[in-house]
Amino acid sequence: MPQLPAPGYPDDVRARLETDAKAIIARYPGSRSALLPLLHLVQSEEGHVTRTGMQFCADMLDLTTAEVTAVATFYTMYRRKPSGDYQVGVCTNTLCAVMGGDAIFETLQEHLGVGNNGTTDDGKITLEHIECNAACDFAPVVMVNWEFFDNQTPDSAKRLVDDLRAGAQVSPTRGAPLCTFKETARILAGFPDEREGAVEAGGSAGPASLIGLRLAKGETPPARVVHPRGEAHDTEPAHDPSPSEHLSSHDAPQDTSASDPEHPAGPTAEEGE
Repeated sequence: MPQLPAPGYPDDVRARLETDAKAIIARYPGSRSALLPLLHLVQSEEGHVTRTGMQFCADMLDLTTAEVTAVATFYTMYRRKPSGDYQVGVCTNTLCAVMGGDAIFETLQEHLGVGNNGTTDDGKITLEHIECNAACDFAPVVMVNWEFFDNQTPDSAKRLVDDLRAGAQVSPTRGAPLCTFKETARILAGFPDEREGAVEAGGSAGPASLIGLRLAKGETPPARVVHPRGEAHDTEPAHDPSPSEHLSSHDAPQDTSASDPEHPAGPTAEEGE
């Protein structure tokens, strides 16, 4: 059945949102470029992007609702149904998965009694599995409203969600203090984060991720000889590799049958020699 037109916002809400929307639109030379932050703005109002919110965006940008819907359904950061105060995302991409991300996600599903994209009955937690968050140095990683909780375990993840549901103060491993999902959405819409200490809070990538940056700045890592497999190397004292060194001989270029036909991989001697 065809849907009825989306209901409008109450007059006071619409007036407030229009003021914010005009401030956002003024930042862009082409008004339709403001659609992404406007979707965050309406998400900050209701906790997800509703039909009313999409109609509002269409009205403000002179777009069709189909054009707005196409964008809102493409990006996973825009929720299409009511969700929790805290979006708990467990990275299940390759490295986090093998380091324990899959186990964390399964544990939280059982502990919270919800599936992927499910929300707890108290409206506090929405659980989802997410793709890479570019924090592989700290795998496995859990994010809460896009703030990092590094080096998690099933037990620490359970304590995290229990504290969130109990209203306890929870601090991310790196970055700004936590706020609700609606507050996060407003910040993503481009409005100042006025929480005390939020702007000053910092957090960096891990040593392995920063190697490329150091090389780009002209810094030279210490040389390290990687001996061919099986060759004695008594002259090199044993040591723990620094973050700027190769962590495995597999990281270094090796002659293979593909790259060097004169030195094929594997043993070359005849049997018995």
